[in-house]
Amino acid sequence: MNDQAGQQVARRRVFYIPGYDPFPPRRYRELYRSEGAAQAKISGYNIEITGDPGAKTFGWDVVGHMDGAQTRARIDVLVWSDIVLGSMDQGIVATYRQLLRTAWIYIASGALFRLMRLRKGPVIAALYPVVMLLAQLGVALAVARGVGAVLGLTGLPWVGWLGLAAVWPVLRWFRARDGRLFAWYLMHDYAHSAAFWGAYPPEIESRMAQFRAQIAQALQSDVDEVLVIGHSSGAYLAVSILADLLRDGRGAGPALALLTLGQVIPMVSFLPNANRLRADLNFLAGRDDLTWVDVTAPGDGCTFALCDPVAVTGVAPADQRGPLVLSAAFTQTLSPERWAALRWRFFRLHFQYLCAFDRPGDYDYFRITAGPVTLGARFAGRAPSKSAVSLPVSRYRTMAA
Repeated sequence: MNDQAGQQVARRRVFYIPGYDPFPPRRYRELYRSEGAAQAKISGYNIEITGDPGAKTFGWDVVGHMDGAQTRARIDVLVWSDIVLGSMDQGIVATYRQLLRTAWIYIASGALFRLMRLRKGPVIAALYPVVMLLAQLGVALAVARGVGAVLGLTGLPWVGWLGLAAVWPVLRWFRARDGRLFAWYLMHDYAHSAAFWGAYPPEIESRMAQFRAQIAQALQSDVDEVLVIGHSSGAYLAVSILADLLRDGRGAGPALALLTLGQVIPMVSFLPNANRLRADLNFLAGRDDLTWVDVTAPGDGCTFALCDPVAVTGVAPADQRGPLVLSAAFTQTLSPERWAALRWRFFRLHFQYLCAFDRPGDYDYFRITAGPVTLGARFAGRAPSKSAVSLPVSRYRTMAA
């Protein structure tokens, strides 16, 4: 896409809301630094990144030199990794209880079968930790049985039962190596999202209120655009945060935009108690004072690619204005060599939206966050991707009053 003539943004505030991520926010600064440098080299512009030791929030400052203009941006990460770490602090027995409870929530509510009608990729991703944890339990029991058989050779009938003691260390061994399999991590992720059958946990509501206050303050500052970015699970948090902010009325101010990346909104909005989220989706979709662009890619198996989160949830208003559903088109925006290197690295692909493309299209994370054009102007007049899905699928469509 050709950039619009003239500089619309000299100063920008960006708020990035990560998904269910236990890692400290500095990883996003380093990712922005390395991938921004790579994209700048490919696309022929310049990005300068500096820290801000005096800031009360975690973030960094960016100066973008693009299209003959200079743009300054402050990017803040809205941190909830401490909540994630707390929810992951579960023992082995508690994790298997989570497995049973979470599976029951999605099956009993019918949400699992509805989600399968959208995209199989994220549903497979949701089933993956269930299958893996059950498989690991099966291995542990097999080891226990073998140990019991050996002990049974002593001739003492009760000694064979001591083999069950092997179950615990085997499961601990699997959990200690989850950095490669991600089964325990994903189990905690889905269990946390579904714990209240779609309603937000109290600690999340409290943190969202803090985030909302930070964004509201930025809207009172002397900037040209306030851009909120929600990635993965952070996408539905961003929707609810901005819905609350706009309901309170923000008055005149800078352009306000929402960019959702790799969203998994239906995983929550399809659950019976997600009344608040469904109301927030309905509310934001009808606003004309907000630009909302939703970017996903069919190559990302962890997202509901090209699914309009408002429409598929069945809460689209009659005058729906957003989101604009676009594809990052990994098979086109990544060279064949790069795509071949990444296509089976599912979790890495889920973060590709934040990374450099060696054959960039009109989606460029660094032009959007550090360039001279607002999100609204950048995609003005752009039609949704042809493969966008807007068929209402969710069984539950009630909304909070």
